[in-house]
Amino acid sequence: MIAVPFFKGKTVAVFGLARSGISAALSLIAGGAEVLGWDDKADAREAAARAGVTVRDLAGVDWHGIAALVLSPGVPLTHPKPHPFVVKAQEARAEVIGDVELFFRVVRPEQSATHPKIVCITGTNGKSTTTALIGHLLTELGFEAEVGGNIGKPILELAPPSPRRAYVIEMSSYQIDLTPSVRPDVAVLINITPDHIDRHGTMQNYAAVKANIFHHQSRGDHAVIGVDDMYSSEIFTKLSARNTVAVTPVSIGKVLGRGIFVLDGKLYDSTGAASREVRDLKSLERMPGAHNWQNAAIAYAAVRPLVVDPAEIAPAMTSFPGLAHRIELVGQVGRVRFVNDSKATNADAAARALACYDDIYWIAGGKAKSGGIESLAPYFGRIKRAYLIGDAMDAFAATLGSHVPFVKAGTLEAAMRAAARDAAGAAGEPVVLLSPACASFDQFRDFEHRGLEFKRVFKSIAGEERLKEHA
Repeated sequence: MIAVPFFKGKTVAVFGLARSGISAALSLIAGGAEVLGWDDKADAREAAARAGVTVRDLAGVDWHGIAALVLSPGVPLTHPKPHPFVVKAQEARAEVIGDVELFFRVVRPEQSATHPKIVCITGTNGKSTTTALIGHLLTELGFEAEVGGNIGKPILELAPPSPRRAYVIEMSSYQIDLTPSVRPDVAVLINITPDHIDRHGTMQNYAAVKANIFHHQSRGDHAVIGVDDMYSSEIFTKLSARNTVAVTPVSIGKVLGRGIFVLDGKLYDSTGAASREVRDLKSLERMPGAHNWQNAAIAYAAVRPLVVDPAEIAPAMTSFPGLAHRIELVGQVGRVRFVNDSKATNADAAARALACYDDIYWIAGGKAKSGGIESLAPYFGRIKRAYLIGDAMDAFAATLGSHVPFVKAGTLEAAMRAAARDAAGAAGEPVVLLSPACASFDQFRDFEHRGLEFKRVFKSIAGEERLKEHA
């Protein structure tokens, strides 16, 4: 735990008592603050009370006695309108901040020139994989890397600072909004595509919040920006014109005179006098596809300023295991690979997986999202057969129609067993791919439960095949 001493002897309100909220409350208490916590959900309040947090309905407190409101990132700050507690805090001139702001005040105070290295990653897509990969690379290269924020551990549950510590922090736009003093040594913007408009009002507002990750950076800091979308490219241009921070552009498919880029799956570094090939990213079996090439290129660019010899970065990529439930290679039976992409809860996410393979035995379905799978038509030629499950089974069957052969399997286990049988006798490089393009709540607790079931059934199928071989 990282204790937060800045509110010692003062009262701080914490609204939102999920894991990060309880973590923030306990860090404040450890630093000497009086904390009043509240959550609209009774089970969250009970969990906080068991952890030692004083639970108090914030609707009834005197806000003029509150020094700060630590807000859960999921609570509206500005759009569609501020939460009533935000309004009360602002009227009482109490700060409205998040747990990442508390972290920065402890770990990177203005007067400190010896803080641990901090890498912050944001973007619409690819944040979690890129964050995990950067953490992996830094660990392999000798740092004591701690990964957290919007992925894994709440940020204040990370280990305290030490000389070789490096913090790798995934940040959503919501978290950036609540972190006014954010200043990483390396700030990363992967991409910006339409998202969270209900929270930020417009795409321009959304992009502006993302750009705030660079706002306090200055000499000695580094910025890494993917420049393949309009919004990120504009942020790169403006930040470069500021000439106060070292900015590295990253592109997938475009040659850059200065920067990091990928062509035909090969990673190039042109930050020096001449471009040089770094490695063939197609060899990273656990990071397939162009979207993962972007993640790898961004991670390389982010780690490069922190190490003495950049040549050590590329070999360290080989041992990256990937993220669970995100185009995760679970194993292989004979020539058939089994890939768990349970995190693909909409068509856009499923498209990234479908683009990675040519001989796909596709398991899809669940609780459908708006728009269905019509947008996946360009990938239908890659699908040898579809195995449909869950509530969306009939709707997906109607969309596939005569374009893709399909089986109404109903359940995940039935789909996997049918797909495994069909793929075993197929030519090419068959892949049994769970990329549902749906939420999981019709048959599972969440996407992780669905992915774990995929792994369980795979182990069963693999075990049965081994028994056949020895029969």
